[in-house]
Amino acid sequence: MLDKNKVKLGIAPIGWCNDDMPELGADNTFQQIVSEMALAGYKGSEVGNKYPKDKVELKKALDLRGLEICNQWFTQLLLAEPFEVTERALKDYIDYTKYCGSRIVGASEQSYSIQGLPQPILEGKYVMNDEEWDRMLSGMNKLGAIAKEHGMKYCFHHHMGTVVQTEEEIDRMMDGLGENCYLLFDSGHCSFADIDPVKVMSKYIDRIGHIHLKDLRKDVVAESRKNKWSFLESVRNGCFTVPGDGDVDFKPLFDIIEQSGYEGYIVVEAEQDPAKANPLEYAIKGRKYIAEMTGL
Repeated sequence: MLDKNKVKLGIAPIGWCNDDMPELGADNTFQQIVSEMALAGYKGSEVGNKYPKDKVELKKALDLRGLEICNQWFTQLLLAEPFEVTERALKDYIDYTKYCGSRIVGASEQSYSIQGLPQPILEGKYVMNDEEWDRMLSGMNKLGAIAKEHGMKYCFHHHMGTVVQTEEEIDRMMDGLGENCYLLFDSGHCSFADIDPVKVMSKYIDRIGHIHLKDLRKDVVAESRKNKWSFLESVRNGCFTVPGDGDVDFKPLFDIIEQSGYEGYIVVEAEQDPAKANPLEYAIKGRKYIAEMTGL
């Protein structure tokens, strides 16, 4: 069982509205999204495209429902733009998210990313050379120091279609990061990339600052590989779902979290087409499964 004083449960709005495919859930309003999150029993929310840009307005709506922001996607472009561009963006990001409760920076390097492009997600992604690795890691260590100065943990999100997708890339990144940088562990992106999520979590649990949990439908991933679907096509066709609804065994992951003394959020982040998977229904389904497995 997980300690409720150490571990909080959050959910991402991506089941209601998708940042990369805004037509999915276009009719779902911000007020509906956060109300249904609270109704389903979650305490934290990540930020989606329907959320108010004004931090005071956002915090008021969250406070009314007993919610707080636990993370927001942060796009870094350390390979494509001068460091100062990402540095300015990070400071604005921290001002917004920290006010609403978050203590996490959920960063992803989006230079050369193919996650939103109409090309096969399981082939043809960009592979960095040594100079690019050095540039990215140097910049990330600087971002980690800035985040720490503001009382935040800089956490890097490995992700399908990006320059950090494979197990080898995760390992090289973690080897090059200092004490101010953490891993944003994502079970779904491990599973989709054919990486054992238990192996990654057990190896880096002491350096994990934020956890995304999503289940995987292996038959859909097999179809994605066969038909050369893009990442977004794979999502539309249901490659991901909430924990307990797919083919991933989460018990070993929960055991690692419990034994490690991890403190922070675990977040249900399962992007699906809300026209096919009712967001509230699936939020409740994931919530009940995690309660049964962990006591949260």
